[in-house]
This record gives sequence, structure tokens and C-alpha cells, in this order.
Amino acid sequence: MARDWLAEKLPAHLEEVREAISDVLQQFDTQYWIDVEDSGRYPQDFVDVLQQGGWLSMLIPEEYGGGGASLPEAAVLLESINRWGGAGTLVHAQLYTMGSVLRFGSEEQKRRWLPQIAAGEVRLQSMGVTEPDAGTDTTRIRTFAERRGDHYVVNGGKIWTSRVQQSDLLLLLCRTERYEDVAKKTDGITVLLVDLREAVPSGQIEVKPIKVMSGHHTNQLFINDLVVPVANRIGDEGKGFRVILSGLNAERILAASQYVGSGLWFVDRAVAYANEREVFGRPIGMNQGIQFPIAQAFANLRAASAIRWQAADLFAEGNEGGTEANIAKLLSSQALWQAANATMDTFGGAGLASEYGVEQKFRQARGPMIAPISTNLVLAGIAHRDLGMPKSF
Repeated sequence: MARDWLAEKLPAHLEEVREAISDVLQQFDTQYWIDVEDSGRYPQDFVDVLQQGGWLSMLIPEEYGGGGASLPEAAVLLESINRWGGAGTLVHAQLYTMGSVLRFGSEEQKRRWLPQIAAGEVRLQSMGVTEPDAGTDTTRIRTFAERRGDHYVVNGGKIWTSRVQQSDLLLLLCRTERYEDVAKKTDGITVLLVDLREAVPSGQIEVKPIKVMSGHHTNQLFINDLVVPVANRIGDEGKGFRVILSGLNAERILAASQYVGSGLWFVDRAVAYANEREVFGRPIGMNQGIQFPIAQAFANLRAASAIRWQAADLFAEGNEGGTEANIAKLLSSQALWQAANATMDTFGGAGLASEYGVEQKFRQARGPMIAPISTNLVLAGIAHRDLGMPKSF
């Protein structure tokens, strides 16, 4: 159980969110998440409970059937999921991916899609951005959408596209002008909303699951003559880079919240085990070699959390807060990995036994250092955009 004395004191409305979701999350104990990890299954029962409670539609405005919450409240939700031993990555896209429709969609698109998403009738859990030959250089994607009258015909492919099997809609980033033909490399990119319920059974999108060490549900997509109505374009043609970037900033803030939650999960367990485990006639928690790494990880998690809140507040006020979002993601992923290592060292050999849940969470803790957006790319962006140093890529 999470230790209240480790939790930050939050404003009253956020404390209410934390208390309410904690009551829900206690239904899913450590053994539940161990079983999910071991089986490789998607925890649909867990997701259904969140959906039915309105948690996954909390960021959709009330006029479209959602909860009308702000990003800080969603941050509390995802931090709490991970703090209780869960994996927010399984549901976080439902929170931020719809933001592209909300911020850049037409009123007709909002009224068509958002109430269905809020009600759980349609799931928007997936976003196709990354490609094998482009990696994090998103402007070099090759998936191309050719306009033919009132529809586009799309060909290409994506990789690391998560939760396709658990989604009805896919937010797809593609080019409507070739990279070589644009004056500015971020031009010529367009966002389309794809109905997977039609595209996958028809063979227009072929899905190949990718097995990864963290149990994350991700895939490679092969796109062949995919037909998408022009009415499903989000924002202006050729101006989709900003559409997708806005969503990515929200993703990084929410991801940072998950990492803070997971880091505190590790600290909870490390402290408890260090206090109860006796070697040479005394608790190992008396040894500074055990204390200091745990304390340092906790301090770094609190520091990461502080800038996470700054980024979330900026985003809620309408400022995309790209610098703060990236720094929050950077610091929280590093603090999480530090907490994971301190906990594994504290448990020693016992940490390798699956019954404690530490080894499963330890494996999950490494991925955030490289995705979404790698540590080195964040640092390169800070050096160039914020410090005025020469661009390195």
C-alpha cells in the first residue's frame, strides 16, 4: 500500500481526485499485475472499470459528454495508477490522443467523435507516428496520403504503434507533400483519423505485434491503399505537425506523472523491505549504503514532480510548455530508473523473485529512458532551443 507520508500535499481538488481513484485502484493488487505481466494479456477488466467510472473521458469537455477536467487532474490519475503498481501506459493515450480532435478538429468532428469516445462506445487509444526509417526525426516520415476527390489514399507503414488491437480509431500522421518538395521540413504533414474497424478487416492496414521486454502492447503497421475520407482530416492539410506536437507535449507530461508514480512505488517497497529485513542482527535500513540511494531517488522524484506540475499548469492554461514537458519527462525517467536500481539493490536476491513484483517493474522502468523521446534528444533540444547552442541534428 502506498505510504501517505511519501505523497506530496496537493491542492484540495487534486487531493479529491487522488483519494477517489485510490479507492478504485485498491481492487487491483500486486498479484493482479504480476499475472497480467506473466500472461502478456491486456487488462481489459481494469480498463473497463476506469472507463465506466468516467476516468478515461475526464479531459473531454462536459458539453461533449466528458468530465471537463484539466491536465493536472489527469496527471494525478496516471501517477496514482502507477503508484498502486499498475501501468498507466495501458490507458494514457485515451486521455491525450483525443486532444488533437478537441483542439484542432472542426465542430462537426468534435460532435461526431468526442461523445462516442466519452461514452466508451469508440476507443481512441492509438497513434501512428514513428516509422522504421525516420525514428525520432518525424519530419522524414514517408507514409503518403494522396488526395483523390473527397478521400485520401494512404500507403506506407508505421512502427511502435501501440494498442491498435484495443482501439477503434487511429490518429495517423502522414505526408501530403514529399519531404524533398517542401521549403520547411515540418510542412506537408497531415493528420488523419482512421477507422480501424474498417481498415484492419479489409486488409488496408496489416498489424504485426512486436514483443517487447516490458509487456507493452505495440505493433508494426503495413498500410496499403488505405482509403480515408477528407472529412476525417484533423486540422489543415499540410499543417499537421503542430497538431501532433501539441498532443506529444501532453503525452510527455502524463508520461512523467506515470514515472513519478512508479518511482514512488519503488521507494515504498524499498523502505518497507529495508526496515523489516535483518542481516547481522539489525535491519538493513540502518546502513547508509541502503539509505542514501533510496533517499536520493526520492529527492529526485520530488524535483521531477515539481516541474511536472509546472508543465501541467502551463498546458492547462493554453501554453503548450514544450520545454517544461520535456524536462519533466527527462528528470522523471532518470529518477524512476534510479529508484528501480536502489530498490533492486535493497532487495538483493529477493528482488529477482517475481512474487514481490520488483523484477517486473524493474524491467518496465528502463523503457522510459528511450521512449517517448530519448534522453539524448531532449538534451539536444534544450541545448539548441533554450540555451542557444548550435543545432546538433
